[in-house]
Amino acid sequence: MNECYYDKQMDFFYNRSNTDTANEWTGTKLVIVLCVGTFFCLFIFFSNSLVIAAVIKNRKFHFPFYYLLANLAAADLFAGIAYVYLMFNTGPVSKTLTVNRWFLRQGLLDTSLTASLTNLLVIAVERHMSIMRMRVHSNLTKKRVTLLILFVWAIAIFMGAVPTLGWNCLCDISACSSLAPIYSRSYLIFWTVSNLMAFFIMVVVYLRIYMYVKRKTNVLSPHTSGSISHRRTPVKLMKTVMTVLGAFVVCWTPGLVVLLLDGLNCTWCSVQHVKRWFLLLALLNSVMNPIIYSYKDEDMYSTMKRMLCCFSQEKHPERRPSHIPSVVLSQSDTGGSQYMEDNSNQGQVCNKSSS
Repeated sequence: MNECYYDKQMDFFYNRSNTDTANEWTGTKLVIVLCVGTFFCLFIFFSNSLVIAAVIKNRKFHFPFYYLLANLAAADLFAGIAYVYLMFNTGPVSKTLTVNRWFLRQGLLDTSLTASLTNLLVIAVERHMSIMRMRVHSNLTKKRVTLLILFVWAIAIFMGAVPTLGWNCLCDISACSSLAPIYSRSYLIFWTVSNLMAFFIMVVVYLRIYMYVKRKTNVLSPHTSGSISHRRTPVKLMKTVMTVLGAFVVCWTPGLVVLLLDGLNCTWCSVQHVKRWFLLLALLNSVMNPIIYSYKDEDMYSTMKRMLCCFSQEKHPERRPSHIPSVVLSQSDTGGSQYMEDNSNQGQVCNKSSS
């Protein structure tokens, strides 16, 4: 019967995996990684909170697609929390961790990845339901969307807890990986291959949906009495989702490939030297998403900009009389009427701005 090592600290497992955590996390590299990571996390907290608030406040976004987009922002917010916890429990501190604290550290990262991935899969289903009927939004009820969101997080939490539940190498020390010293190599192979396959399937599905809606829109355009902007809305939403998916795949794939090589016990691949930078690249995905939302979606951009303006006015009330007209006038040519209409319909005008 194999001996189990539940009572050991992580230094025991790091020493066996020949991971020199103390020497790697010193000097200039440590400062760069921590500074960049801190900036990313602050931006993630602020920008993704702004996206969630925009979906809540703007009635234009009270549809299944945007609820799921807000949930994706929540997953990115969770990724920022996971990375903050990692920064305080990594480097030389890693060797002092108990097994349970190390499982928590890695479980948070795994949960954030699974939440984003599962949410993108659910968005694919929602887009398919709407595109097949050539509608901008699907007819999913709020109750069903809520259940889907709960399903996303249930799957994410379960996948993040799988190693803790028993799929680890604490009782089979020879099967331990190098990058994750108490994860078994078989689990790393399963984890990375399943995620990479999901990436490939999603790319194919989204490309098919996009090509279908593009073709359908071109065919129906000459025979449709609706406005051009309305007919193009499904295409614009698909472009937004595909951009988000593309960024997700680009940012996460290198790290997953490194984990796969470690799971395959590739001793000459030098995975230890690149793991930290690929983790930062994965974190960058949570930074990029809010930028993509605001750049690709004009309504999202205007709502976020308006919220920032309102916040600025509350902090500097003496600027309110001169600041509000300038905002309205600056948008009079492109979207001023829509700005006033949205505010009057949704009750989002800043205090006393309409007077």
